[in-house]
Amino acid sequence: MQSFPDIAALKYEGVESKNSLSFRHYDADEVVEGRPMREHLRFAACYWHTMRNGLADPFGAPTAQTPWDDGSESLDNAKRRADAFFEFLTKCQIGRWCFHDRDLAPEGATIAQSEKNLDALVLHVAALQRERGIGLLWGTANLFSHPRYMHGAATSPSVDSFLFAASQVRKAMEVTMALGGEGYVFWGGREGYTTLLNTDLSRERRNLARFLHLAADHAQSIGFKGDLLIEPKPHEPSTHQYDSDAESTLNFLREFDLFGRFKLNLETNHATLAGHSMEHEMTVAIAANSLGSVDANMGTPGLGWDTDRFPTDLYLTTQIMLAVLAMGGFVRGGLNFDAKRRRESPEPIDLFLAHAAGMDAFAFGLKAAARIRTDGRLAQFVRERYASWSTALGVEIAAGKLTLTQCAQRAGELTNPTVYSGRQEMLEALLNDVIFARSRA
Repeated sequence: MQSFPDIAALKYEGVESKNSLSFRHYDADEVVEGRPMREHLRFAACYWHTMRNGLADPFGAPTAQTPWDDGSESLDNAKRRADAFFEFLTKCQIGRWCFHDRDLAPEGATIAQSEKNLDALVLHVAALQRERGIGLLWGTANLFSHPRYMHGAATSPSVDSFLFAASQVRKAMEVTMALGGEGYVFWGGREGYTTLLNTDLSRERRNLARFLHLAADHAQSIGFKGDLLIEPKPHEPSTHQYDSDAESTLNFLREFDLFGRFKLNLETNHATLAGHSMEHEMTVAIAANSLGSVDANMGTPGLGWDTDRFPTDLYLTTQIMLAVLAMGGFVRGGLNFDAKRRRESPEPIDLFLAHAAGMDAFAFGLKAAARIRTDGRLAQFVRERYASWSTALGVEIAAGKLTLTQCAQRAGELTNPTVYSGRQEMLEALLNDVIFARSRA
């Protein structure tokens, strides 16, 4: 029985199409820089926002219409929900998905019952994956919703909460592996503090590092070959999270001998909350060879919370895909739509309209990024701007062959440094010209 009987599978209809339930730019088989679009973009949809978000907000009740869901916490209802989700994925041409353990299966009264419930759903979705040819991008454990985690999970002042979290991650990691997951994500929603008045920050950071070491060791012991990913966020629900942005997270990994064992799963709206652009966060992660995957959404300028809008900004998607292409493409990661419809978009059809909009925006961004790279002027300008570092002197300095005193002596031989314009405005105009060129190839 179909959950979306009145909605046909979304198809590519080209840029002239006026059909909102079609793709104008996303042609899965179109080859860009030697690879089909589907392989460049590697789209995924998240289970939590798509199937479990009722669209409530602090000022209003849920509005989402979910006729396939009877509202109970029964296993039968959880299976119907999964059936609806995989029908949705198929009709949207989305080949991957992501989940939290507690969104997929109801929590039981004991750890054993919770694991039994999860096992039942894993068997069910494994069959759905095989039937529909859909893979798991990554899984994770919800270590932030239950009251036991009100003070954090790995960073809780309670050893008991730490132990519960360890048990939950162990199981979530194992079922992620059983479902063929390409990665496992750690999002520390409450791994931080609300006030320093009651917080031993040093202890909490050490405990978080210990937890990550335990998790990485367990992944190795069970033969999990996927990426272990940390998702930075500066705050919300905590006042400050210890993995606040890409740079702080990478430094945390270096400090506690975890660098190389973890990569980053970067979310656009989290970059916004951190006061950065997504372009910045991705560039930082790629420079450290640590970008694993991307949560594709966007924030709302001027609002200080995680609005998780669907990504429809063509400049944003172009910037993201420029970075992805520059690093050689995703290996095991992809573009996961960690995005929710607006509360005012509650109908089932809105799920399809929202994902189609995001997919088309990224397809446009991919083609625009490829055009920028083919055009070559931007890359050439950057190379020429740093040309002095390719001279014999520049190479010597970069290689550490000159002391500070020797650098000072070389400076004494100069009159005035040669400094050229950065041409920012010209480059921004160049991008406008190439991004919105008539060619859509």
